[in-house]
Parts: sequence; C-alpha cells; structure tokens
Amino acid sequence: MRKEYYFSKGERGKFFKKNVKFNLPIYLEDEIFNYMENIAQKRKTDISSIVNQLLRNDIQLFESIK
Repeated sequence: MRKEYYFSKGERGKFFKKNVKFNLPIYLEDEIFNYMENIAQKRKTDISSIVNQLLRNDIQLFESIK
C-alpha cells in the first residue's frame, strides 16, 4: 500500500448506481447446503428457489401465529 493517496483527479460518484439491487451472499453450513442441493436436484431446480420457497413458507407460518 502507498503511504498516501491523492484524490485530486478522482471523480465523485463515478461508480454510484441509483436504485441498484444488491444480492447478498448467504453462506449455508455444509449439512444444510447438501440437503438443499439434494432437494433442488430432485425437483430439477436451483438451490436459491428451494431456499426462497422455504423462507416464504416460514414467513407465512410466523405471520399466522402473530
């Protein structure tokens, strides 16, 4: 690393994109990942779809017991 950095030629907001949606990385434990992967393969879909469906079901369950 340099001792000092100069930003006099920098451009404010050069990489800023308004209303950008960020996909957050979510790290599953190996056992959970393998289980989800197995279900996804059986249903011929991807792990994200399986996890999203499980979370939707959990949200519905939580909402119903409020």
